[in-house]
Amino acid sequence: MWRRIREIVRKEFRQTLREPRMRILLFLPPLVQLIVFGYAVNLDVDNARIAWMDQDRSPLSRELRASFEGSGHFEIRANPTSQAEAQLLLDEGKVQAVVAVLPGFHRDILRGETSSVQVLVDGTNSNTAAIISAYAGQVVARFSSSMLARQQREKLVGRTTATGGPVGLGVPEVDVRSRVWFNPDLRSRNYFVPGVVVNIITLVTLMLTAMAIVREKEIGTMEQLMVTPIRPFELMLGKTLPFAAAGLFDVILITVAALLVFGIPFRGSVLLLLLCACLFLLSTVGLGLFVSTISNTQQQALMASFFFFMPAFMLSGFAFPIRNMPVVVQWLSYVNPVRYFLEIVRGIFLKGTGVETLWPQMTALLVYGGAIMSLSALRFHKRLD
Repeated sequence: MWRRIREIVRKEFRQTLREPRMRILLFLPPLVQLIVFGYAVNLDVDNARIAWMDQDRSPLSRELRASFEGSGHFEIRANPTSQAEAQLLLDEGKVQAVVAVLPGFHRDILRGETSSVQVLVDGTNSNTAAIISAYAGQVVARFSSSMLARQQREKLVGRTTATGGPVGLGVPEVDVRSRVWFNPDLRSRNYFVPGVVVNIITLVTLMLTAMAIVREKEIGTMEQLMVTPIRPFELMLGKTLPFAAAGLFDVILITVAALLVFGIPFRGSVLLLLLCACLFLLSTVGLGLFVSTISNTQQQALMASFFFFMPAFMLSGFAFPIRNMPVVVQWLSYVNPVRYFLEIVRGIFLKGTGVETLWPQMTALLVYGGAIMSLSALRFHKRLD
């Protein structure tokens, strides 16, 4: 039996590497997705384009402007003098936000009164708008704290001068210190690139498994295989093992590239990652096997693969948090194996989590993978009979 399986595997490797379309599907998607998500897809906001509208023109307003320029998050591109000019800059997309210092800013601060700074943000991209708004709020909060501390020092100096001796001025203060775990630099690349491992192994194994079996139908060699001593189980195993190996190869390839090219942290176990990838392959290879039983041409297999891949990708939490989805969609995501493998990969890469934490996801992959593979194998066996 194993000799026959070995010959089928050898034949499949030769046929796959010999056909240009299969070689492209094997090597091009990993490289394209890695480049796109590593370099192009970036949700970080480093130099937000803003306009500065100073209607107070005072020393404190200029000091606030210096705080924005020195924060490292903003780049002042324009200096409008009216609301109409500011609105035009936002409408044309020349700036992403407008910071307006209202008249009386300097006077109100010196009097100890509340003064306002208006921040108008372009909300076309909600994610960017939220980040810019948060950055602007942090700069204004730091400036407000420094003004409060300065006024307290001036009061202390005044009381000391009046009394001729030291005066205690106790002011309650809360010191807030934030520490970000797992991704200290808050780089979106660290979040997206590990997800590319999941997308690649899903797409490659699903499409190649389905197309390889359908190809036998198209060229008329399936009937020849059926009259040989090869059993359906041996044929199925020989057809799926090469693409499972290709999926593991892509996992290793993307992982090495993520570490060497993009500097993505890897805090977990490589062996655990490969073990979980093998569990996930039960689902993708089994689904590819099922697609091959409902398709008669490679074009049909390709379209059916995308029909299964796109919903799984959208419901996996790759780019959109699952907890932000409607409740019905959240429940639907629980039957998506891609979701569990994505949680495993990000946990191994960024958090260094082990089996003691990931066992629920691994169990789900084993259950879903075993069910999908069993049903697909039964249908494949029936079609051959």
